[in-house]
Amino acid sequence: MSFDGVFTHTIVQELSETLLSGRISKIHQPYENEVVLVIRSHGKNHKLLLSAHPSYARIQLTEMVYNNPDSPPNFVMMLRKFLDGAILDGIRQIENDRVIHFSFSKRDELGDLQNILLIVELMGRHSTIVLMNQDSGKILDVIKHIGSSQNSYRSLLPGADYLAPPAKNQVNPFTASKEKVFELLSIAEELNSTYLQQHFQGLGRDTAEELAFQMKQQPNNKMVIWENFWKKLKQPTPTLTKTEKKEFFTPLAYDSLLGEKEQFDSLSSLLDAFYSGKAEKDRVKQQGGELIRKIENERKKNQSKLIKLEKTLADTENAETFRRDGELLTTFMSQVPKGGESVVLENYYEENQPITIKLNPALSPNQNAQKYFQKYQKLKNGVRIIQDQIKQTKQEILYLESVLSQLELATPIDLGMIREELISQGYVKKQRQKKQKKEQPSKPEIFISSAGDTILVGRNNLQNDQLTLKTAKKSDYWLHAKDIPGSHVIIRNAEPSEETLYEAALLAAYYSKFRLSAQVPVDYVQVKHVHKPNGAKPGYVIYENQRTLYVTPVYEAIHKLKNNKLN
Repeated sequence: MSFDGVFTHTIVQELSETLLSGRISKIHQPYENEVVLVIRSHGKNHKLLLSAHPSYARIQLTEMVYNNPDSPPNFVMMLRKFLDGAILDGIRQIENDRVIHFSFSKRDELGDLQNILLIVELMGRHSTIVLMNQDSGKILDVIKHIGSSQNSYRSLLPGADYLAPPAKNQVNPFTASKEKVFELLSIAEELNSTYLQQHFQGLGRDTAEELAFQMKQQPNNKMVIWENFWKKLKQPTPTLTKTEKKEFFTPLAYDSLLGEKEQFDSLSSLLDAFYSGKAEKDRVKQQGGELIRKIENERKKNQSKLIKLEKTLADTENAETFRRDGELLTTFMSQVPKGGESVVLENYYEENQPITIKLNPALSPNQNAQKYFQKYQKLKNGVRIIQDQIKQTKQEILYLESVLSQLELATPIDLGMIREELISQGYVKKQRQKKQKKEQPSKPEIFISSAGDTILVGRNNLQNDQLTLKTAKKSDYWLHAKDIPGSHVIIRNAEPSEETLYEAALLAAYYSKFRLSAQVPVDYVQVKHVHKPNGAKPGYVIYENQRTLYVTPVYEAIHKLKNNKLN
């Protein structure tokens, strides 16, 4: 579902109940189009996310962890200047549009009271956040600067007068009179979602289809259905609906959406569940695109190298042929003509069948024989080298695939540690920076099993090594998807229950390359049976005495284990 006017209305209600009269304590801009305000209200800190992302624009409270840039952008510096320590006086939606005004008050250096507006416009790729002096109507700064050459209707630049987006001539469903609604519903030739969207402000497609669906079910009770729908929105039941193709977030459980429904305690927690994976993956793709391309190129290079090595190894199977020809030339030396290009001899290895052996006319019969022995010896010595190279190349490909697998599940915070790992392995050059903020190393994911056992999951190869070789006790249990790239999983218990083993196996399968597969084999064994070969790549270990479980990773089960962690 899109973040339409109806959802905006309900989230404004929720934010008002939680944040009004709160004081801003911190302001961050972790990403280009997103701002996080930490607001102290009712004795608790709340993280208010304001996003002008072209695909994920929204406002919400969030529990997601963000990594702030080394140097704060100009926009966040302006926000800190005017809003640091400010009191939130009001949150107001403009009609039923996706425009929200956050009103703040703060005293300046002279002690005069300033009224500041933070305007968030959720308009898809035109989404923006505007900082404005409420008394003068002047724009102080904008998260995206838009000049008159880009937008003929209005300029969004510091110092310009703020002009609201053009309003549509539609009826606000929250404030419209019964008479007006009855008139519009009665004159419709066909009461479908398109008609409702054309005449009522702020209805997204899903909301319009839900209303049309309910009215078609009871065509004689249109007004009753209409009024009940808006009445229910006063106490939303935040719902995530998973259909075969998509996920939808809605303020109520929509009957028109068929699929598995999950309800949440708040609209903000619903948005965290819906956007966390999508937005995080998008950011990782954006910020880690260079790493992904680099590793994919390295993998292709090694795959090509492996094909060539295996072909060379296949060629070494001719080594015995060279030895045979050398021995036949030596045995029948008197029959070998000088200056000849070939000779036919009896092959006593195959019941004296005649065999043609090529000769170098420039060499003597003895030199030709020695030449075949030299080729044989060279290939024989090369077999071991080639086999070692094939083994190393296969390990290299496995390592690169493990990094790609980790990048698929990485959060923006994980990227720094993965980059450091790749720098240490020589895949990425270290960038020179004047001052680099020392990043806190990311920690393994912590889950709690249904039996109360702690389960740790490494999110990159350096974490995997740390987790298995240093953090875990020898008596703890170690799990890993069998023969495929994935995370190391540790159960902090020497005698885990079958249920805990199964849940840990689900995590090992989910955090692996085969997370979307069924019946994923997962090996488990005590840590004392896991060892790291000398010189092995990060994350690579060998183990013995393992047993195998077959599990099908399901997101709901993983989500439940995450909730156990929070509870």
